[in-house]
Amino acid sequence: MQQWPDLVGKTLEEAKAKILKDCPDVQIQVLPHDAVAIMTFEENRVRIYVKDGNIVHKTPRIG
Repeated sequence: MQQWPDLVGKTLEEAKAKILKDCPDVQIQVLPHDAVAIMTFEENRVRIYVKDGNIVHKTPRIG
């Protein structure tokens, strides 16, 4: 499973750019850090959890 732990602490814009460079066909879903999400696996989705002014809070990963 592809994941980007190095993006934690980066801005949302930096994270989107890196993820789309690595995997141009994924759909990015941006959520607040405390959001509850259904844990279904989607091979073309990356969730980015943000807090404090769009700073990445959790490791983005495909799924």
